Amino acid sequence: MPLSPARSSGTGGRLGVQEAEAALVEHYPRLVRLAHLVLPPSLGRHRRVLAAHAAVQRALPGPRAAPRPPAAVPAQRSGVPSDASGQTGGPASAYAWMRLRVLRAALAYERRPGWWPERLPAPAALRPAVPVVRGLRLFPRAGGADELALDRALSEVPAAVRAALALRLLESLDDDGARALLGEAGARDPAGAVRAAASVGGADHAAVAAMLRSPEFDPCTVQTRPSDLLRRRHRMRAAAAAVALCAVAGVLAVSAGRGEGPSPSGTGVGAYTPLAGVRAEVAAALDPGRLLRAPAGQWADTSRVDFTAWPPRGDRADDRELLGRALRTWARRPAGAAVTTTPGASTAPPVQPPRLLYAGEVDGAAVVLFHDGGVRVVRYAEPAGRRSGADSAALDFARVDDADVTTAAALVVSRTGAAGRFLLAPWIAESSTRDLLAPDTPARPLGVGPDGVTAAVGRPGADGGCDAWPAVQLRSSGEIVEKHAFLVTDLGDLTPVHLTHTPAPGAGQPARQPREATGTEALAGWSRTACSLRALSGSGVRAVNNWEFARQRLPGTPEPAAWVCTRADTWRGPGRVLVQFVRPGASAKSPAAVVADRQDTALCSRFGQHVLAGTHWRSPAGDWYVLAAGSRAVRRIDASGAVTARAEGTTLAVRAPQDARVRLTSLLPDGSTLPAVE
Repeated sequence: MPLSPARSSGTGGRLGVQEAEAALVEHYPRLVRLAHLVLPPSLGRHRRVLAAHAAVQRALPGPRAAPRPPAAVPAQRSGVPSDASGQTGGPASAYAWMRLRVLRAALAYERRPGWWPERLPAPAALRPAVPVVRGLRLFPRAGGADELALDRALSEVPAAVRAALALRLLESLDDDGARALLGEAGARDPAGAVRAAASVGGADHAAVAAMLRSPEFDPCTVQTRPSDLLRRRHRMRAAAAAVALCAVAGVLAVSAGRGEGPSPSGTGVGAYTPLAGVRAEVAAALDPGRLLRAPAGQWADTSRVDFTAWPPRGDRADDRELLGRALRTWARRPAGAAVTTTPGASTAPPVQPPRLLYAGEVDGAAVVLFHDGGVRVVRYAEPAGRRSGADSAALDFARVDDADVTTAAALVVSRTGAAGRFLLAPWIAESSTRDLLAPDTPARPLGVGPDGVTAAVGRPGADGGCDAWPAVQLRSSGEIVEKHAFLVTDLGDLTPVHLTHTPAPGAGQPARQPREATGTEALAGWSRTACSLRALSGSGVRAVNNWEFARQRLPGTPEPAAWVCTRADTWRGPGRVLVQFVRPGASAKSPAAVVADRQDTALCSRFGQHVLAGTHWRSPAGDWYVLAAGSRAVRRIDASGAVTARAEGTTLAVRAPQDARVRLTSLLPDGSTLPAVE
């Protein structure tokens, strides 16, 4: 539908096209973001970015576009840039017309021809072409867990629903305007798409709109990476080899025609043999020659400081036989291999060449560490000196979604008995060990080999007790983060857990934020709660934060009690909360009492900032009390049941029998009530 110039300028078709071009230039990022959101995620991040730019640039009509009646230009709707006249012509109508063409082009990627069966996806050959970029991969910046969840939700709905959501939240159209525009763009059920879009991403549309406007959904702010350089070199070599083989085959054919038998041929040493029984793309990903290898200094020159910046290390990083065995065992997972996974981690074979992080011998085993470029780290181990077979091999799978400077700082490379070793990230400049149950004892230096593998570190709870809790204190290089020290500890997964601390709220002070658990107050707090980490072992925990949400003066005690919410966030998303009561005057090794345990909750996170908890306590005089404490926003606490009491503020203490059943609730500033967590 060519742009109608009749009312836009009054001077002919040429100026109408110029107005369309001006609208495209002025609103190019806005149009590309709209196209990118509507395009199917199945294109992949690289092709989706290119397709979004192509959809916008191809929407511009040619300079000789035939004029049409003024009605061909859509009238101005809400969300379209307004012009002074308020008429259908001018910048507003030009933008609206360009937006319609972009929307129609983006929807075409999921549209099937009328003759194509409904039950089959539209073949790639029927989709609009995507520009080709050689040697580079383009993709928007990686977001956090919320952006990832929204992206997944968008990938599960049709293009028309994504378009409706974009028109409502990014273009500020009302329901009628969105339905009308979707109908003009060729959507089959515009009304149904608008209704479905209302439930995408939850009820907080303001938060969804903010995420859609963030860099994670902006195809104009992209990161670039080289494509698989080794694969390209192999293809060139393979082409040359194919030409040579054709020449040899021709010579042999001529020789055979003359009665000369060809000499036998065999596979060269170290050549890659495709694995039988797997798909072609998987077989290609299992070629050790195609493994991705980051340059040694990439971590210091990238904004993505995670496992993708780890260079390959270890004295067997070039051992094709070991790497090939590791990849084949990953693909087939034979019965003789011991396989462990953290919750939510997939054990599927790689669909593209993974990244090599380490290959070497540690504690009598040959160990290989891979990163699949997405959400997994894989560890392969076999007894040192073995050359073939899957007997005694071990595979460990762990999730590493959106790892960063701290959560991608180390991997467990070996565990033997009561000790383990870590492979440290290349950006770690200093390392030491400390006992969380001895906060006053200085940290001791931790030796690190030239390949990044540490000396042996004690494993927490390896003897079944809790007399000590080893942790590793790391410091990042000044090239990326200046003087950034943090703590990690081993909870039985491939990735150690990042420990943080949120101090108690101060009077009249703004809410505190989590900080590294390396200060005196943080270490003292962890000395009383570290033993509770045993309950989190092997559950795929990414980070644990100790939030001291209240302090309470109690009868007959000179020192206050502390209320701590220990929140564990997992790599897969859900969190677990342990609410702990630290008795007045507790020593460094006196464990806190766990008074509440909640699975899969947002409590004690930025999405659940209010908490109320209670417990029974016996005073030094022998009297029993019901205690309760709430976070800083709590205005009043009420107790009902075996005893009835009310206390203004964030704490309550009332005498009650030892086994009294009491219901606790609190009043928040907005008038709502908050029950106690159990």
